[in-house]
Amino acid sequence: MWFDSWAEIARIVLVGAAAYVVLVAVLRVSGKRTLSQLNAFDFVVTVALGSTLATILLSSQVSFTEGITALGLLAGLQFLVATISARRPSSRSGLTSRPVLLLADGAIRREALKHHRLTESEVRQAVRMQGTGDLSQVKAVVLETNGKLSIITTSKYGNGSAVEDVRGAEDL
Repeated sequence: MWFDSWAEIARIVLVGAAAYVVLVAVLRVSGKRTLSQLNAFDFVVTVALGSTLATILLSSQVSFTEGITALGLLAGLQFLVATISARRPSSRSGLTSRPVLLLADGAIRREALKHHRLTESEVRQAVRMQGTGDLSQVKAVVLETNGKLSIITTSKYGNGSAVEDVRGAEDL
């Protein structure tokens, strides 16, 4: 339980170093988007890459070649999906969600909260964390595709061009 063998330790060090080098190379080739976490799909790929690396390091049942193939496959699929999504806007709805307006002009949109299983308290907390104490000073709170809440104050709203793709933005 505390120690199996020096051979296992050596395997972890050697395979781990090699897998790390390959992972860095795969990430450099596949681009910044692979770890961007712009949406839920990107987050899942990031977690899967970490899980795969851990399996390569700790499981002697998985060969180095199998593990590297898995890393390459994940990065390649993520690259393919991101490319399709960027080049064919109609495919985005099946791959990612649209950002959603949760608060408009200081008024909380309860139906949107209910639909996305959020509470008014969570919206208020996000507003407070941004440094605003008065909801009437908030033009919009947007639930982004990565699950984060973006707060736009009335003074920073400008012409509203940043919220054109937000579901419910027509209420602003």
